[in-house]
Amino acid sequence: MLPLERLQDAQRLIADTLAPTPLLLDHVLSERIGRRVWLKGELFQRTGSFKPRGSLHWVRTASREELAGGLGAVSAGNHALGLAWAAGQLGIPVTIVMPENASRFKVEGSRALGAEVILHGDINEAWEFMHRLVEERGLTLVHPYDNERIIAGQGTVGLEILEQAPEATAVLCPVGGGGLIAGIGSATAALRPGLSLIGVEPSGAASMAHAWAQGAPSRLKKVETCAKSLAAAIVGEHSYPLCRETTQAMVQIDDAAIGRAMHHLLYQAKLMAEPGAAVGVGALLEEAVTLPPEGDVVVVITGGNMSREELTPFL
Repeated sequence: MLPLERLQDAQRLIADTLAPTPLLLDHVLSERIGRRVWLKGELFQRTGSFKPRGSLHWVRTASREELAGGLGAVSAGNHALGLAWAAGQLGIPVTIVMPENASRFKVEGSRALGAEVILHGDINEAWEFMHRLVEERGLTLVHPYDNERIIAGQGTVGLEILEQAPEATAVLCPVGGGGLIAGIGSATAALRPGLSLIGVEPSGAASMAHAWAQGAPSRLKKVETCAKSLAAAIVGEHSYPLCRETTQAMVQIDDAAIGRAMHHLLYQAKLMAEPGAAVGVGALLEEAVTLPPEGDVVVVITGGNMSREELTPFL
C-alpha cells in the first residue's frame, strides 16, 4: 500500500483549493438495512467528481519537464474534467482522447475548461490513438488511475471518510480502473485495518474482478455497461496490487440494479448521481454484499456529471 505519509502530504498539498466533501445520512437505506448508511458526496467536489483530487496533486507535484510539452489523457469523462480544471490552474494545455460514445455533457464540459477533446473509437482505440499523440506531440501522459501520484490524491477521500465516520466498519467503493479504491485502501489499511473495504463493479465491466481471477491485470474483450465512468477495459499495474492487498471483497451488479440504485438516489436520497456513482448503493439494495455484523456503512458517491438526456432513462 502507499505510505500513509504520502496520502497525508497529498491532502495538505490540495487542501487550499479542494475542500472536504460531506457525509450525508441516507435515512431510507439506513432503515432498510438496520444500520446507519452514510453517502460520501464526491459529486459535490470541483467538476462534479472525485477526480480533481488526483489531478491537482499530480499537477502540483509535476516537474517543469513534465509540464513543458502539455498533458495528454484518455478518459470516459470525469478524469478529463478533473485534469482540464487542474491544469487550467497553471495554464497548462491538455489534450484528451475520449471514446466516441462518451458523455456529451462531459465532452463539452472539458472543452469549456480549455481542453482539446478528440473523440476516437472505443476505449481501447482511444488509448492507441493517445499513445500516438504522445509520440507525435511530446505530451506527458497523465493516466486516469494507474499512477501513484493520482492514487495518492484519490486516497484523500479515504482520509476524510475515516475522520468523518469514526464508527464505520465498512466502505463500499465503485471500481473502474481501481485508482480510487487503491487510494482509499491505502488509507484504511494504515489507520483502520479492521475496516472492511468492498469494491463494487458493473457486471459488464468487471475488470478488477477479472484481474483478481487472473492474478494480474488482464484486458476485457468486451465492455458493456450504462456506468460509463467505470468502463475501464483493464485495471492498472499500480492500482491492481494495491486493491488486491487492501480490499476485502469485490462484487458486481448489473445495469438493472444500477437503474434501481439511480432511482433510489434521485427520489429517496435527493442526489443526482451518475450511474457509475450508484453501484455501491445498488449493491446494498440488492443485498449483494456481506457486511460486518455491526457499525456504520459508508458508500462513496463518486460523481454526478450527466446531461438531461442521460438522466431521463432513470426517472
